[in-house]
Parts: sequence; C-alpha cells; structure tokens
Amino acid sequence: MSDTSRIVDLSVKPEVTPFFDALTNTVSYVVKDPTSNACAVIDAVMDIDYAAGRITYKSADKIIAFIEQHGLELRWLIETHVHADHLSGAPYIQGKLGGKIGIGERIDVVQQTFGKVFNEGTEFRRDGSQFDRLFKDGDIYQIGTIKATALHTPGHTPACMTHVIGDAVFVGDTLFMPDGGTARADFPGGDARTLYRSIRRILSLPAETRLFMCHDYGPNGRDIRWETTVAEQRAHNIHARDGITEDEFVATRQARDRTLDMPRLIIPSLQVNMKAGQLPAPDASGTRFLKVPLNIL
Repeated sequence: MSDTSRIVDLSVKPEVTPFFDALTNTVSYVVKDPTSNACAVIDAVMDIDYAAGRITYKSADKIIAFIEQHGLELRWLIETHVHADHLSGAPYIQGKLGGKIGIGERIDVVQQTFGKVFNEGTEFRRDGSQFDRLFKDGDIYQIGTIKATALHTPGHTPACMTHVIGDAVFVGDTLFMPDGGTARADFPGGDARTLYRSIRRILSLPAETRLFMCHDYGPNGRDIRWETTVAEQRAHNIHARDGITEDEFVATRQARDRTLDMPRLIIPSLQVNMKAGQLPAPDASGTRFLKVPLNIL
C-alpha cells in the first residue's frame, strides 16, 4: 500500500451534504466536522442564463440557507480546479458567510494560458493572488477538528487537486462514477497520461474510502449518483479499473476526447473562475462584459 493510503483517516467520518445543479450536472458539497460546527463548501455553483447574460444565485443561496439553518461556521470554500462547465459561487457565499477560498497552486499555469486566450492585459495578475490559499501537494488544513489534505492530481487541468477529509475524498472532475469513467484531458494543459497517474494515486487509497464526484450525467438513463468508493472504482470504472494499462487508458481517453464538444459554458466559466469567481469589473455605465474569442478554443 502506498504512503498516500495513510492520508485517509477511516475513523473520521465528516457529514457530507450534496447539492445537485441539474443545469450543469454539478454536485457541490457542504462538509461538516462531526465534532464541531465547522464546515467547508466544495465546488459551489453560480447560476448564469447565458443567452440573457443574467447572473443569479439560486444554487448558492441553497447552500447558504443550509449552513445558516444548521448553525454552521464556514471555514473554507474549496475549488477542486478551474471549472469549464459552471461559474463559481464561492465569492458570493464568502461575502455572506466568510471563509477562505482555496485552489491548487498551479492555478498560475491556467491563468497564464487563458489570460492570453481572453486578452486580459497586464492588469490581470497571473500569480493566483485572487485566491486566499494556494494549495501545494500534501498541504494540510483544518476544518474544525478534522485534518484535511490536498493532493495534486493533474491531468484534466494542471491545477486539479483532490481533497482528503477524514474518510471522504473529493476528486473534482478527475473521476466520474464507475459507469461514467474519467474526465476529459484535451483542454490546454491537460494530458491523458498524467491523468492516468493521478487516478492511480487516488485509487491507492484504502478500499473503503468514500469518493465524491463533482459531476454526474446519469449514463444510460440511471438516476444521478455522486458517491462511490475506491473499491468500486477499482473493480468497475469503465476507463480506469484495475487491469487497464496506462497505454490502454491513454488510447481510450484520447479517442473519446476527439468526439467531445466544448462545454456550453466554457467561455464565461474560464474567465470568471480563473479569477476566483469574480465577475469582470463594470465599465463607466455600470455594465459588465465577458469576452468571446473567435476560433481559439
């Protein structure tokens, strides 16, 4: 068993409450320390009507209401990576409840790449300083009495982090449910071979470790699910189960990626999420604008 397996504490079982956003198939989580009122929010969603250019906060307000109703204290707002399929609700929730926004330290690579794509100019800081905490591989932080550990698991994006909180592990987009397979690896900075190695790192955790997905699409019409285990993934993941070699995975993943369209919300999501969820500054008239680069992505 690898040393990564010792990061999980199977005796500590945080209370995990999911919030499913059907428009983006995203699962956000409130993760509560069972022995205190401290909690963290993982991958919060901000709503956008893209055609109307209208931002709303229905999804984030549900999380805020839950935290307030249960008398919880928000310590962390965790982004597992810079999402390309939904806008982050973290700064909105932070404005209401406090807490620190954290992401992987390789956010600077993402900012360098997409700062150019969106012609952000020299005023856009590409050092991750928009976030309160930049996690390095193996960094430890506290949610009340629970020790949480951030693991660098790149491949989908360079900045992807998996967060281990007691016996619960939040994998972002790196893994889907076993019948959904794995994340795409064709975004700028993504790499299928790197993704495979990150997945094997996650699957070296104890078999009974709970794994929580960021997305589910209900393959073959089944009900939406978001929780599985290391054992279930190792036995049944259609892309990365035990016995599938790295070369086989890379071939399958690259072939699959060539068939995929870009996510519907990739243009607004990247612009907003690489800035810790902050919307563009308003112009002199008070109107905010997002850019649509042509023939780039």
